[in-house]
Amino acid sequence: MFDCNVRWERQRVGGEQEQLALPGMPGLVRTVRTPEFAGMVFHEVMARSVLNRIPSASPMPFEWTVNPYRGCGHACTYCMIGDTPILLADGRTRPLADLRVGEHIYGTVRDGDSRRYTVTKVLDHWSTTKPGYRVTLEDGTQLVTSGDHRLLTESGWRHVVGRTDGRRRRPHLSEGVALLGTGQFAGPPKETADYRLGYLCGVIRGGGHLSPTGGPHPGPGRGVRRVRAAVAEFEALNRARDYLSAVGIASDRFQGEPRGGHRREILAVRESRTDDLAAIVRLIRWPPAPSASWRRGFLAGIFDAEGDHVGDAVTIASVDPEVIGHVVAACRQFGFDAVMDGLRDDSLLSVRLYGGVAERLRFFHTVDPAITRKRSVDGLVVEAGPGLRVRSVEPLGMELPLFDITTGTGDFIADGVVSHNCFARNSHTYLDLDSGADFDSQVVVKVNAPQVLARELRGPKWQREPVAMGTNTDPYQRAEGRYRLMPGIIDALVGARTPFSVLTKGTLLGRDLPQLVDAARQVRVGLGVSIAMIDKDLSASVEPGTPSPLARLQLVRRIADAGLGCTVMVAPVLPCLTDGEDRLDALLGEIAAAGATGVTVLALHLRPGAREWYRAWLAREHPDLVPRYDRIYARGSYADRGYRAWLARRVGPLVRRHGLHRPTHAATIAGAAAGGGSTGGSSAADGFRGPASERPARGEPAAAQGRPSPPAAEQFTLL
Repeated sequence: MFDCNVRWERQRVGGEQEQLALPGMPGLVRTVRTPEFAGMVFHEVMARSVLNRIPSASPMPFEWTVNPYRGCGHACTYCMIGDTPILLADGRTRPLADLRVGEHIYGTVRDGDSRRYTVTKVLDHWSTTKPGYRVTLEDGTQLVTSGDHRLLTESGWRHVVGRTDGRRRRPHLSEGVALLGTGQFAGPPKETADYRLGYLCGVIRGGGHLSPTGGPHPGPGRGVRRVRAAVAEFEALNRARDYLSAVGIASDRFQGEPRGGHRREILAVRESRTDDLAAIVRLIRWPPAPSASWRRGFLAGIFDAEGDHVGDAVTIASVDPEVIGHVVAACRQFGFDAVMDGLRDDSLLSVRLYGGVAERLRFFHTVDPAITRKRSVDGLVVEAGPGLRVRSVEPLGMELPLFDITTGTGDFIADGVVSHNCFARNSHTYLDLDSGADFDSQVVVKVNAPQVLARELRGPKWQREPVAMGTNTDPYQRAEGRYRLMPGIIDALVGARTPFSVLTKGTLLGRDLPQLVDAARQVRVGLGVSIAMIDKDLSASVEPGTPSPLARLQLVRRIADAGLGCTVMVAPVLPCLTDGEDRLDALLGEIAAAGATGVTVLALHLRPGAREWYRAWLAREHPDLVPRYDRIYARGSYADRGYRAWLARRVGPLVRRHGLHRPTHAATIAGAAAGGGSTGGSSAADGFRGPASERPARGEPAAAQGRPSPPAAEQFTLL
């Protein structure tokens, strides 16, 4: 019936995984999972119908669609707002929106009855717009998520919102429920001049010495001829050298002697110039009134030099009582529970910071030591920290751009709480499923799709009308590599002499290129790819999670090399960022060189939700452009008529220059297909009635809320 090419494990639902089931799904054969798709659950169903007709009132540019998958591991629901700090494998944090595929972060792993922190890998990253909710905890932590998002509590995974009865019944958060984790992450220190001075003081006094011969520390200003700031890790050494260089002091590196037979050799910074040595002595003097910034730097430096961790406690040791006194004073200023051990036989004093993983991470984030190894929390137990009970869950009353990632463990640490991956994308209602609410992190696989489609296409009423694929979920998402449904679907369409189009950002389409070439000899076949820019860094910033521009150009080239037409949608064009003549010329040149047969160019469209996110990004990255955007988008979601006309005049000659103004018949189909896919990995596709991206959304009047009608005519002039 179908070729899965993988040994699936039959899913046993229970315990924490109970919410993964979709009870009562019509045609459900089994629910399965596999380690190759960590965190993803597949519901294999025997579909009664695969060919779906779009209602006549729909603005979609096609009438028929086929979606072998309900949900998509390539373009799914998105859970949290983009500035949510995520715990990285090096102990630091980064906003969720800025994560990249391949990076290592922290997740969790089951260990008997407990969970432990473990390093995992980011496998994928997406964004979309959904209604937002604010979850507030007793310690003040605030998380902005979708209602379908799940967080780990003392009683297992719970959705942010849900019901206690009916079809949408599911475990969800309520007041007093305790989450697992550490609580809100502290912000990193600013690298001020005081911070740098504090760091140098800590790392030199803790890990080195000042002496005329390299002997014991005689104290500043007593015949100093050499300074040796010795640290056992290159990260701290390099930071110290950079900070010295910033104040005009040159230094070098050399291999030091082992501190005993069992210790690793050390790298060190040394100086021999009298003036520089005197300057270093002045730099590391104790300030009469240390600032908070200096104390943060000092704690980072002394921890890099003489700090470590035992279990979940941070320790700092020194033979210098004055150093220990400053450590204790600095710790207490930032609210750490610092306890000083008594004098030992070897004259070593030690300060220990208590409070478990939460305080350990707060220390790392507050002072930012340089040495990655020392910031590890790998293997420590995940607990319910103080103040992590839910105080409130509030709807924000607006849609927001939200982000999500896939990790190897199926979870990640978001602002101190354990957050579940999300995989399923909200879409139209199929198979009698609620959109989103019953479908979080699920992919429904219509395992009999090729057979059912072939039967439907043989019906006497079928008029061989064009069929679109990729209109809701990507037909070439990762699961297709295992289920291999598309070859049978293509055969069914060709056998019924039915034209079709495919929109995908996935490279898996290349697997079926020979079959698509053969199909194009018998029916009209349209293929389209969306490429908004070639600037890799800008693309990563404004299109996090999408394949790189290079990868998409390579896909276009493979399609062209196979002899098929492929039109590229250049969208969205970002005013003042990607609309420069040189940038557009370069992009269109790359598209033409890849073998595209045509382009559709569309200006940025800012719907509510996306508008707020983009404006915040713009204010952070390009604040000087905010007033210009406010003028261009003053009347609503669409760029004003003047800007669109200007863009058309700029793009027209460039399109003609690169020979992209004469799309073939197949490319015309694909070009309009791409027109529907500018905002997501598997958005509306196909172009048998022209682009849909500039039409109002389904059920939204053209002039809703005083907005002007979508400017389709101006956009078409860019073809």
